[in-house]
Amino acid sequence: MRPFGDFTDEQMRYESAAIAILPVPYDGTSTWIKGADRGPEALLEASYNLEFYDIETGTEVYKRGIATLEPVTESSSPEAMAMEVERRVEAMLKDGKFPVILGGEHSVSIGAFRAMAHHYPDISILQLDAHSDMRDEYEGSPCNHACVMARAKELTPNITQVGIRSSAREEQHNITPERTFYAHRIADEPNWQGRVSAQLGRRVYITIDLDVFDPAYLPSTGTPEPGGLSYREVVALLRRVIRDHEVVGIDIVELCPNPAAKASDFLAAKLLYQFLTDLYASKQP
Repeated sequence: MRPFGDFTDEQMRYESAAIAILPVPYDGTSTWIKGADRGPEALLEASYNLEFYDIETGTEVYKRGIATLEPVTESSSPEAMAMEVERRVEAMLKDGKFPVILGGEHSVSIGAFRAMAHHYPDISILQLDAHSDMRDEYEGSPCNHACVMARAKELTPNITQVGIRSSAREEQHNITPERTFYAHRIADEPNWQGRVSAQLGRRVYITIDLDVFDPAYLPSTGTPEPGGLSYREVVALLRRVIRDHEVVGIDIVELCPNPAAKASDFLAAKLLYQFLTDLYASKQP
């Protein structure tokens, strides 16, 4: 699997890089359109076509060092995959790297949540998603992609969900309404990003299921839902959270690439690079 970006060997060297990207090409529990296992590779391929100078900040975040690690290959079960992701993310944190996890389906986030909660007991988790993902178990597994936020809730009560517009009745007992920003309610609210930020604690881990975007912006995902957010709305929220909190990690999941339409792959790569740009532009050199 190719690395993120067209950088020099030194700029991609793990030992000196500030940022480490862990691909997890896993698609063992998705229930509609298959292909999320190809998502990390498609995002990484699209990253070669980015311009790495940011117009708004005048910065080039890649100079901080962006290393791409060998992918997680454990696929015998979602539980085993989550354990391996947890181990790999723990190692990244111990090495002082900013961890980026690329899915794969959303179940890849479970291991990252566990590593983060172990490393940062006061962690908050911000979920951007079309689906609440709060089932206790689904299709015989508590580590199914439909259960990812129920597993997060076992680790921290400080979970905020944004963009939700699809949820099952059996999930409702796990959902905290005052911490859930439904897409239909934020559509006409000008300061919803500020209200999201106000709920989060000092340290924040961000999990982005790409189906949070309206399919008009990003159609290539396994479970597209109409009525979603725009690219600018998502970037504005991420910038507000970066401004107000210490963001300690991120995952981007559920890209289901279509070889005939590359725009979704590029949006996902651009989103990651824009996030990293904004994160490090806020830090001292």
